[in-house]
Parts: sequence; C-alpha cells; structure tokens
Amino acid sequence: MLYMEAASSAPGNPILNIGIFLGFVAITMIIVFRASKNNNTAADYYAAGRSFTGPQNGAAIAGDYLSAASFLGIVGAIAIQGYDGFLYSIGFLVAWLVALLLVAELLRNTGKFTMADVLSFRLKQRPVRIAAATTTLVVCFFYLLAQMAGAGGLVSLLLGINDKVGQSIVITVVGGLMILYVLVGGMKGTTWVQIIKAVLLISGAAVMTVWVLALHGFNLSSLLDHAVATANNPAILDPGLKYGVSDASRLDFLSLGLALVLGTAALPHVLMRFYTVPTAKEARRSVVWAIWLIGIFYIFTLVLGYGAAALIGPEAIAAAPGGANSAAPLLAFELGGPLLLGLISAVAFATILAVVAGLTITAAASFAHDIYASVIKKGKARPEDEVKVARRTVVVIGIVAIVGGIGANGQNIAFLVALAFAVAASANLPTILYSLFWKRFTTRGAVWSMYGGLISAIVLIALSPVVSGSPTSMIPGANFAIFPLSNPGLISIPLAFFLGWIVTVLDKGVESPEKQAEMEVRSLTGIGAEKATKH
Repeated sequence: MLYMEAASSAPGNPILNIGIFLGFVAITMIIVFRASKNNNTAADYYAAGRSFTGPQNGAAIAGDYLSAASFLGIVGAIAIQGYDGFLYSIGFLVAWLVALLLVAELLRNTGKFTMADVLSFRLKQRPVRIAAATTTLVVCFFYLLAQMAGAGGLVSLLLGINDKVGQSIVITVVGGLMILYVLVGGMKGTTWVQIIKAVLLISGAAVMTVWVLALHGFNLSSLLDHAVATANNPAILDPGLKYGVSDASRLDFLSLGLALVLGTAALPHVLMRFYTVPTAKEARRSVVWAIWLIGIFYIFTLVLGYGAAALIGPEAIAAAPGGANSAAPLLAFELGGPLLLGLISAVAFATILAVVAGLTITAAASFAHDIYASVIKKGKARPEDEVKVARRTVVVIGIVAIVGGIGANGQNIAFLVALAFAVAASANLPTILYSLFWKRFTTRGAVWSMYGGLISAIVLIALSPVVSGSPTSMIPGANFAIFPLSNPGLISIPLAFFLGWIVTVLDKGVESPEKQAEMEVRSLTGIGAEKATKH
C-alpha cells in the first residue's frame, strides 16, 4: 500500500510539492501587488473600498472560514473518530444561521471597519474599544496558533522534516509570507487571495470526493463498510466514540457545540468581512453564498474522512508525521500519487496563508483603528497615519504568531480552532447581541461581559486537559488540570451573558437615548451607514 511508504518517509516528491506551492505564491503575489495600487485610504486598506459584491465576498468568507482546521483537522477527526469527528463540521455550518439571522446585516449598517465600531456606537468609546480590541487580539492569536501548527504538521509530512528546528523554519517562512501579503495588499489583496483559495480548496476536495466515491461504485454504504473493515471498528459509524465514553465527555461535546455554533457570529475576522461590501443587502447575500459553499465543502469532508479511514486506516494516519492532520494529504497520495498530493498540499498551504492573512489584517485594524486612532488620538488621527500604524502592527503580530505557532506545533488544529471559537463566543457575542437588541445595555455591562467572558475562557482552558494532565496535552509532563472539560464554552459563554445582564441591571448610569435611537434606526434601515468608496 502507498500509505506505508507515506507513513515512513515524506510521501511523493518534496520538490514537486514545494514547486506547486511556490507557483501559487507567485500568482497570488502578483494579484496582491496589483490590488495594492488602490490602497490610498483607510477604507481601502481595511475594507477594500467596500467594493466587493455579495457572491465575491461570500467566496472570500468561505476562504477565510474554511481554514486548515476545516480541511486537515476535520478530515483527520472523521477518519479517526468517525461520527463524532463529523460533529465539528455540523457545528461549524449551523453556526452560520446565527450570523445570517442576527448579526450580518445589522453589523454592516452600524459599523465602519471593526467589531468595536458597533459595540462603542452608543456606549462610551474608550473602555469599550479597549476591551473589544483586547478580545479581538486574543481570538486572532488563538486562531493563528491553529494555522501555524497546521503549517508545521503539513510540512513535516510533505518534506519528511520531523525535527523541531526544520519545522520551526517552515513556520517562520509561512509567517513571513503572511506579513508580506497583508503589508502590500491590505484587505483587497487578502480578499482576492481568499477567493482564489476557496475555489482551489472546494475544487480539490470535490475531485477527491468524486474519486473516493468512484472507487466504491458511488455507493456511500460501500464506502462506510470499507472504512469499518479497514479500521476493524464498527463504532466509527456510531455516536459516542469520542464524546460518549463518560458523562464528562458528553458535557465536553455540549460545550464544544455551544462554542462552535455561537462563536462564528463573534469571530472578528469574519465580522470584518461584512464591511467589504457596499450595502447591508450585499452583506446578507454574501452570508447566503458562504453558507452554500461551506455546506458543500463539509459534505465533502464526510466522504474524505471516511475515505481516508477506508483506504489508509486510522492507525496508519495516527502514526504518520502530523498525526490526524495528515489524513487528507495521505488520502491524496493514495488516490493520485505525487501529483495530486502536490496539488492538495499546495491548496492546504494556500488555505493557511489566506486565513492567517485575514486574521492578521483584522488584528492590525483593531489595534490601529480602535486603540491608536480612537483611544490614543481620540478620533483625530489622520487616515494615512492610521494605516502606517496598522502596517507596523502587522509585523509585530506576524512575529508573535510565528513564535506561538512554533510552541503549538503538533497540536490537533481542529481543536485549537474550537478554543478560538469558545473565546470569541464568550468574550464577544453577548456584548454584540446586547448592543444590537437591548436598549438598556450600559458601558459597564459591556466591559464586564467582555473581560469576564475572556478571562473565564482563558483560565478554564489553562486549567483543562488541553494544557496539562494527559499524554496529548500541550505540556505533557505537567498536571494542573482541575477543570474536567476540554472546551470552556459551557461555563464561560453563559457567564459572559449573565455578567452583561446583572451589571447592566445594577448599573445606575444611563447611556445616550439619542445614540440608542440612531443605532436602532441605522441597524434596521441602513440610513447613515458607511458607503462604498469609488475609484
């Protein structure tokens, strides 16, 4: 079997793998340089001049959202954990209904460049913007860790680089390319990279899906039977292989589901995409397009996951460099040899690059727009100075992401992304919903909700089995895991909602009625919303 060779050394042709990836980098870099010619204002750099259509932005959202976790992590989770691995896909997809029905249109009408624009619209600027920028930077950091860890795992498989130094060099190269994309192209360049990447990723997954089904006579039952026979474990078709072992694991699943479903509508890099379209109607269209594209892709992951289990086997996948994250590349090698592996690997690299570019520009915009321009300069910063600060912030964030990625190398990336969703759902979502729908909501309630959700989520993660107490923990030799769940969402999300409510109820202060009325009219009608920039 081909996978035996793949598991023991670098599968395929490393030179071919890298050559295809460098070809993608060269093409996208040309596009980024062309897009950079119109980066004249802050609206151009942060929001691409609000010049993208709904379908274009929907494809970019899919490109932003379908991260390395979606492609590498979920396919690996399904291959090893079966039905329970597919629950990640369901959670990631269902979450878009929350974004569509509650957030997308209202956010586009109310904000300008960042999530903090909405949260501080009718509340006190300084404390709310500082809190929102803090939560944005933390969520982006967790998400960046997952992407960088994916880069390390992928390269260890493709090039046979199993030592930490070699993988660290590769993570550094990925971080350097990310910094270059964002410095040069801004949001417009990043958006085009994400659109191209979404097309490549969905097309590549479609080809592999059809190939796997063709090998089994286009009969899903035959594929599942083959997966059971190879894994020698009928339980991969049933719920409970991962989340049904004990009461704690069932609670863990509930916590994971809450984080995935509620976290999407609060991810800063996804929310920022709604500002790249000219109207709220286009924001709504972009979410509908994103739902279709993302939904189709997650159906593909079901076939690819069980295809990897059938053609390679869970044990061989777990033993390969990169562990579960190597399932999709190993399946590509099994199906089409070195050429298909090279193409799929290039797509996976492109996935990582596009997502980290989106995360980086979001974090940089949050610092430059919310902290520098609105808090330090009190709204009097010149747009060109704001963009300069954003570009410098990109470099700093890139360096931090590289260092963090080296530290997180080897972790399951689907799981790391789930933690980012938990932090987003805890720190951001309650305040977003309260700000949009509760007239009584106060600044103090917003600050307590954001910091309370953020701190509780991070503390619970630090005290969970993810960090210590098991062989697969980030710190294998330590054991200070006093919180039994791997995902903090079950505790931290309700706590953040409660803190926002109770502090507002006890708060004697009253926010500006005029601003409340303006926000309500603007969010529902779009009157006064930011307009597209014409070139």
